[in-house]
Amino acid sequence: MNPSQHSSVPPEQTLDPGDWNAFRAQAHRLLDAAVDRMEGYREGPVWTPLPLGLQADYQVPLRSKGMGPEAIERHLTALLPYGVGNTHPRFFGWVHGSGTPGNLLADITAATMNANLGGRDHGAMYVEKQVVNWCREIFQFPETSSGLIVSGTSIATIVALKTARDRCFDFSSRKTGLQKTALGQLVGYTSAQTHSCVARAFDILGLGSDALRKIAVNEHFEIDTYALQTAITEDRAAGFTPFVIVGTAGAVNVGAIDDLETLADIAQAEKLWLHIDGAFGALGVLCEQLRPRLTGIKRADSLAFDFHKWLHVNYDAGFILMRSEELHRRTFSERPEYLKGAERGLAAGNPWPVEYGPELSRGFRALKVWTQLAEHGTDKLGALIAQNCAQAAYLKTLVDDHPHMDMVAPVAMNICCLRYRAPGQDELEVDRLNDEIVVQLQVQGLAAPSTTLVNGRNAIRVNITNHRTTRADMDMLILEIDRIGQELMIATNWIKNNPKSLADKH
Repeated sequence: MNPSQHSSVPPEQTLDPGDWNAFRAQAHRLLDAAVDRMEGYREGPVWTPLPLGLQADYQVPLRSKGMGPEAIERHLTALLPYGVGNTHPRFFGWVHGSGTPGNLLADITAATMNANLGGRDHGAMYVEKQVVNWCREIFQFPETSSGLIVSGTSIATIVALKTARDRCFDFSSRKTGLQKTALGQLVGYTSAQTHSCVARAFDILGLGSDALRKIAVNEHFEIDTYALQTAITEDRAAGFTPFVIVGTAGAVNVGAIDDLETLADIAQAEKLWLHIDGAFGALGVLCEQLRPRLTGIKRADSLAFDFHKWLHVNYDAGFILMRSEELHRRTFSERPEYLKGAERGLAAGNPWPVEYGPELSRGFRALKVWTQLAEHGTDKLGALIAQNCAQAAYLKTLVDDHPHMDMVAPVAMNICCLRYRAPGQDELEVDRLNDEIVVQLQVQGLAAPSTTLVNGRNAIRVNITNHRTTRADMDMLILEIDRIGQELMIATNWIKNNPKSLADKH
């Protein structure tokens, strides 16, 4: 076509830079700032709230005109120090992985490719298939199993429980929904310590959270398998239809691991689906010390876990592993004409990931997972898991030796729950004291544990899921808890009726 035919058309625009050399220089500057930040993760406060001036930058009206690349660079660089703190070695609050520099390179590559992993035949798909195969190998699932990378265990749980639910109805529920059937109300079972995402999944799937029976735990915070068996028997007698048991490999409160082998035996005898919430604990199979307690995983019908926790993959990257590829695909597969597959060309590569979950638009999460496993290998990653568990055991010895601190739960893996004791004070006052100790640790930038309830009382919860943490961080944590605890008691006059020094008290 003659270019003169378009002479009256306004110049066409693009979002690419007008000056690629200037963009390259900008990218290098921002990369240097990012690497500087990574190199200094141990330095400075664990958490710093976003300053008011920077908060104001994100409270402005939507722009009709762009601010330009220089201003964007300033914004991005300024934001770097103000994360939640999980990259710092003394971030102990929640089960957040700490990330790795290698994942920065993977994310750059994935962003450059901008691949949609809903389906089709392209390079990124082969990376995800490799990750699925590696997960089969890690957890000893059969060749007939299937898997899908998702945002996290919350979504993975929905995928698993929808499959368990639909199997009960021979998949008719995909069209008719949960209308009245001969099965009656479906019910499932899990530990009282299981993550709240399981109850949310029951809600989202139309079963209702009341249909999830939360079974009491034993003194080790593991599901009471006798109580579980009793509940199943009673529900059947009452006309309910049990359909799933959800075991926990690493309870988020205290790190407890259910007796997975016994749960598998019960599920097999009762003909129930066995799902395991292994959000962070399942990857303990890479660690020799934890592996014997996780053998029941290979008997599960489904397993949900996160790469972005104990594998330190950058957020977000979760996984659902299913024993039966057939049941998994029957639960989600729906290929309209515009998603028709082919034997050759771009529409090949069947079946597509969209047939195993609710998302057609899926980012290239698989590359950072592949990079982490390929760069470091399972031996080193498993050794770091063992290292965190050893650090938790070391922290327990520090607490046991301290005159004003007590452990309030067993150390099952990498989580310590402790309580600072205030001499002569009632439990409610001690609850408030422990809450304030945690807040002070956070706002002073010293460490970032969290609080939780153990047997109805507030506890300081220290989760160690960080490859940068050392035993010296444990020493510092105990010193600072004690310092802040004493200062708070003096400041609030909590020791007015206890004139003897704290050193004389226990």
